[in-house]
Amino acid sequence: MSGSIWSALASQTKQQGSLRQAFAEDPKRAQRFSVSACGLYLDYSKNLIDDTSWQILQDFAQQSSIKAKLSAMLAGDKVNNTEQRAVWHMLLRQKDVSNLSLDNQAIGAEINACREKMAALVEQLHNKNYLGYNNKVITDVIWIGIGGSLLGMEMAVEALTPYHSSPVQVHFVGNIDPVVVNDTLAKLNPDTTLVCIASKSFGTEETLQNALAIRQWFTDHGANAAAISHHFWAVTSNIAAAADFGIKASNTLPIWDWVGGRFSIWSAIGLPVAIIIGNANFQQLLAGAEAMDQHFIQSPFHSNMPVIMALLGIWYINGFGFKSQAILPYSHYLRLLPSYIQQLDMESNGKSVKTDGHNVSYATAPVIWGDAGTNGQHAYHQLLLQSDLVVPADFILAIKPEHQRHEQHQRLAANCFAQTQALMQGKTFTEAYQECLAQGQTPEQAASLAVHKVSAGNKPSNTLLLPTLSPYYLGSLIALYEHKIFCQGAMWQINSFDQWGVELGKQLSKPIFQALSGQHNQELDSSTDSLIRHFTNK
Repeated sequence: MSGSIWSALASQTKQQGSLRQAFAEDPKRAQRFSVSACGLYLDYSKNLIDDTSWQILQDFAQQSSIKAKLSAMLAGDKVNNTEQRAVWHMLLRQKDVSNLSLDNQAIGAEINACREKMAALVEQLHNKNYLGYNNKVITDVIWIGIGGSLLGMEMAVEALTPYHSSPVQVHFVGNIDPVVVNDTLAKLNPDTTLVCIASKSFGTEETLQNALAIRQWFTDHGANAAAISHHFWAVTSNIAAAADFGIKASNTLPIWDWVGGRFSIWSAIGLPVAIIIGNANFQQLLAGAEAMDQHFIQSPFHSNMPVIMALLGIWYINGFGFKSQAILPYSHYLRLLPSYIQQLDMESNGKSVKTDGHNVSYATAPVIWGDAGTNGQHAYHQLLLQSDLVVPADFILAIKPEHQRHEQHQRLAANCFAQTQALMQGKTFTEAYQECLAQGQTPEQAASLAVHKVSAGNKPSNTLLLPTLSPYYLGSLIALYEHKIFCQGAMWQINSFDQWGVELGKQLSKPIFQALSGQHNQELDSSTDSLIRHFTNK
């Protein structure tokens, strides 16, 4: 899109009026600005839009490359142009992949073989048939990965706590900080522990270092090469590197270069989720995502939930200049969702160069942050409600809880809806003043205090309701955000599927590590050099 489009978008923001007034004038506003898909219900009526601005945003979407890029992605074209890769994680959600082919090569049989091998391992663990090298039943699995090989799985396992059905516990190890490994191993027994290393390249430093530390733990407890080969599994595309580490081919599950890390929960990277919730529930996770895929592919833009959410994000970033977005799940089990969406969004669209190599002239991804409600209400909601900053927010709530404390769940819902209402309508000085008078204050006291109670309102939010937090609806929710981010990338004309910025820090850490190890043979800036000398006391 040309720069004039972004200028036109920004100019429209000046014409947006009061949300409180908009609701007063239009009793059907919530009905007109809401949509359902795959059981999910999105109320986007508390956004800074009117019929005119919303039509302009719809027109922008139609003029963008969303449709063309979606068609190219589904066709297997190399839409990840900097790495010359197809982007086909959506295809892994399909139930029948038998006839799939990419670049004139049949891949359906390989995908099915991977699924069967993964399911067989899950069944073995659930049935307590997987015995360790000392003939003891496996009771624990250590999952080693980072970023896209960890965040989604950890989030999903936490989110689906009521669906845990495994006799095996999964322990996630990601951070290279050795205390993570130490704390994990302190409560485990190598005789009854299985280790899964998730790394497409089998060269990610954090993952490899943690894997080496855990392998040493096995060796220190008397495990030989055969025992390690039996206890270690890998999900990787580098079969040779896994073999060099000591993992046999029969304990290796493939991950393909057309599956990006942060979109990989649907592949063998999702193994820890399947281990915890079982094969049938894992299939429901895939089914929910596939349902959202079909909604996204088939629905016109005006009723397309991912497109609607993408347009609202574009509106706020490029029209109003709002630089951050809060993800606020009103569910303790979804408390890791903000971190997951943070990576999904910021790593995908935190770019400054278009696919054609030219610099963008507009902002792209927002800063994503958040936490579970109602904790946030007693922390940062003060800023959301009364500061001059405007932070668009997604409030997420399951209608039916997975417990019997229904009144307490209603109180949770009341808090969720009250926050969106407070952000939208605020509180005027007159309202605050009358409130103080009603509490018995004198006019002078009321006037003095009322000014501190004023809340400007007109702060935008979405409310997203799930029927329940089940595997199916979690799958739909994750896919919704994936497609939203895809749409925004298409409108910004950027590649949402590479992450070259992440590589820079990895490259620079190697010579710094050499310097920390006494091989100080490379010129460094004075700050980094000083930090190294302080760290090494030299």
